[in-house]
Amino acid sequence: MRIMGLDYGSKTVGVAISDELMLTSQGKEIIRRKEENKLRRTLARIEELIQEYGVEKIVLGLPLNMDGSVSERSELCLEFKDKIERRTGIPVIMQDERLTTVEADEIMDEVGIRDRKERKGYVDMIAAQIILQDYLNDTQDKVD
Repeated sequence: MRIMGLDYGSKTVGVAISDELMLTSQGKEIIRRKEENKLRRTLARIEELIQEYGVEKIVLGLPLNMDGSVSERSELCLEFKDKIERRTGIPVIMQDERLTTVEADEIMDEVGIRDRKERKGYVDMIAAQIILQDYLNDTQDKVD
């Protein structure tokens, strides 16, 4: 079994996939779209990745406000969750994603990705990887 991690943005969705032991998360790609509400191709690509990797569960980042309250962006993510579940039949778990973009920026600094345009090409995928890894770590902690 594998788990997919998603970072849902206004025009992109970062994608990460767990290893088969569900210990580590690897960034896979960024799905881009021209308009925020045009999700047909995005959902189709997610379905292709589900088939390709044998995904049985999805973890979707939930962008809460720093005080833990639901934001407008959170509401859009919850609507996206419903669309994924209806289309794929796979359960989607929401994972607090506060500060994942900051963490992604720190990772890019560490590996020397400084160019602003180049950073945009990685940030959503790295954020998806962090969201999924946080979920994997949380579930592993509950097992230990």
